[in-house]
Amino acid sequence: MLVKSLVLAGVLLLPLPALLSGCRGLLRRPGFSREDPTDRASFVVLVSLRLLTLVLVFLLTGILLVSGVGAMIRDVALHGMVYVFLILDLLLGALVLLTFGRREHPPARRRATPARR
Repeated sequence: MLVKSLVLAGVLLLPLPALLSGCRGLLRRPGFSREDPTDRASFVVLVSLRLLTLVLVFLLTGILLVSGVGAMIRDVALHGMVYVFLILDLLLGALVLLTFGRREHPPARRRATPARR
């Protein structure tokens, strides 16, 4: 019972918030120019890879939640592949959070003083 609840807690604490924040940052790219066609092609590749990553996180999170809750209800042991999926889901969630899922803070403004230094 403890292992099953740890699997569910692991899924709810990292990959699920990463999925939500990754959806917000899917199309964000600083420095993107719409006029440059080579920049547009790289943007399409970047967005498609981000979308593929988010789909993988979504599928793995769904599989883990269904199998964890089902194992808790039926009181059966988890299959060994569930642990492999959990590690993969945690790694992909960390990838999303560290790359395009994080918030971009605006650059710090310098204090405007009328006097020269």
